[in-house]
Amino acid sequence: MTTSISLKDFLSTLDHERSYNFSELRKMFILMMLGIVLIAMVSIAVVMGNYYISITDIIHTIMTHLTFGDISALPSQHNMIIWDLRIPRILLSFLVGGSLAIAGTVYQNVFRNPLVEPYILGASSGAAFGAALVIVYPIIGVSIQLSAFFFGALAVTIAYLLARVQGETPIFTLVLAGVIIGSIFTAFVSLLKYLSDDSALREIVFWLMGGFYYATWNDIILLAPIAVAGFLILLAMGWKLNILSMGDEEARALGVNPERSKFIAIAIATALTAFSVSLVGIIAWVGLMMPHASRILLGPDNRYVIPASFMMGGMYVIVSDTLARTLISSEIPVGIITSVLGAPYLCYLLRSKGRGMFG
Repeated sequence: MTTSISLKDFLSTLDHERSYNFSELRKMFILMMLGIVLIAMVSIAVVMGNYYISITDIIHTIMTHLTFGDISALPSQHNMIIWDLRIPRILLSFLVGGSLAIAGTVYQNVFRNPLVEPYILGASSGAAFGAALVIVYPIIGVSIQLSAFFFGALAVTIAYLLARVQGETPIFTLVLAGVIIGSIFTAFVSLLKYLSDDSALREIVFWLMGGFYYATWNDIILLAPIAVAGFLILLAMGWKLNILSMGDEEARALGVNPERSKFIAIAIATALTAFSVSLVGIIAWVGLMMPHASRILLGPDNRYVIPASFMMGGMYVIVSDTLARTLISSEIPVGIITSVLGAPYLCYLLRSKGRGMFG
């Protein structure tokens, strides 16, 4: 059976298709440009540093490693600064920034709240307690990273179980449980600060401000598979996140199990947050700012916002870390840089986009 369609409807359909395709192409073009800007920023960050090395020597050092050349022929100082210090530090900055940014995207969609960040469920407070516990009592015998990851994940798990009511996890209850658990672990951190000696207290404070001072290739090997796997899974769930952002009833009506999808999304976002925080300490604002910046560029569709957030989060932390290690002779904790840059940006959002974004 054939159906008739008026000329006007037919033309309007073509116009819609044209605008839709144009919109899709425009978003793909923006993502491609973000990728080019990311490569440019990585290149600039490799060159920047208190010890000057020519671009020719930098390229030669990197290519020698990538092509399995004779590393012993490289100047040892160049090899150490470029390959052992700057490259792993930049890669770790990118992975941490990207992971926190897409975790923030997930939390903001699932909780349907634009002011939510990856630490809302107590991951940062739990990780801070785990790190402070090992710093004050090294006799425990585990690494700071392992302890921070364990307690960060434990805090989110307790918050999730506490919010569980009759087989469901209401968003408001989950956020409230996260605030409670986060406050408890923050109190424990304060207690450990009170009990610690001067050197331990200084180490706790530096860890809480975040930094990439001790970035190594082992950190890259540990975080890269988790960050890439989490990114790919969340990217595949982009259409489900779009539906979840409309509410549970709408999701069920469209054939999506909201409880299961929320659990998977929150679990992945929490794992990304906990792993990142355990390696470099607490880096604020990335997970709050970058999802908004991505939506300004690409709109609310998570199929595009997730890859944009990943790249922009990575770029933001690379820039912040480059400033942290080059602005003055001694290094500034990167958490201070992200906070200094992040607060004015949120003020700008509130003043310029507040009515539309925050109601």
